[in-house]
Amino acid sequence: MVAKRPRDPNQFIKPPGYEGGKTALNEFIRKHLVYPQAALEKRIEGIVKVEYDLDHKGKVVKATAKSDLGHGCEEEAIRIVKLLRYSTLRHRGVKVTFHKSINIVFRLPPPAQQGKITYTYTTKPKSEVKKEVKQKKGGAGYTITIKPGPNT
Repeated sequence: MVAKRPRDPNQFIKPPGYEGGKTALNEFIRKHLVYPQAALEKRIEGIVKVEYDLDHKGKVVKATAKSDLGHGCEEEAIRIVKLLRYSTLRHRGVKVTFHKSINIVFRLPPPAQQGKITYTYTTKPKSEVKKEVKQKKGGAGYTITIKPGPNT
């Protein structure tokens, strides 16, 4: 039996990772994603799978959408992927191109809640209103009394 020697981790080519990990990558996508107007109007939701190539500097050199939602979603997903910058690794002087894929999720924003308008009013009881008319010479006079009811 031949004993296997332990493998040196430096002998393998490690794929580049997004600085900050998956959480930072998702945050970057959420921050820079602009929902296409046509997709908003048609209420389109879904996932666009984008395959892309990374050069030795960590830049995206080629990106293609592998799923089709239409209404500008593919173009927006490709635009987002081309903004990505990955950390670079030294591979013993070898310039390596990496092939990766990512799912860009298009989810409609929640509907804006319309503010409720609340009206509050208070009523003050009106005091009795008396109207007196001065008597004319030789004529009769009268007095009007208005009492507020329960509905006023």
